[in-house]
Amino acid sequence: MASLSKVILVGNLGSDPEMRYTPNGKAVTSFRMATNHRYTTSAGETREETNWFRVSVWGKPAEQCNQFLSKGRQVYVEGRLHARNWEGQDGQTRTSLEVTADRVLFLGVRAPASLPEEGELEPEDLPFD
Repeated sequence: MASLSKVILVGNLGSDPEMRYTPNGKAVTSFRMATNHRYTTSAGETREETNWFRVSVWGKPAEQCNQFLSKGRQVYVEGRLHARNWEGQDGQTRTSLEVTADRVLFLGVRAPASLPEEGELEPEDLPFD
């Protein structure tokens, strides 16, 4: 049976991207991004929730993300979820879900510029308000 792990996020960078190179010379850029969800409670009160995600981008797209993205910039990220285990300062094992991006589109005030790929989406093509 086939399986699929895919996530699509549209949100804003919470910090500037950080790029590094693996020992074999492959670029990887990491950044945090936030998505917002606005809803109305049964009492009629409007609330907003913010969810934070860690995103990693590899190879040439990593270099482009490092060059063109900055804190506050809106992005579209498409990728897969990856569980990462780590040990906290208290010695407890913790798990966090991270997104390994296959595709990143730069949205917002500047451009929209994007990483080169066939069949690119334009911001108006996204099914979100």
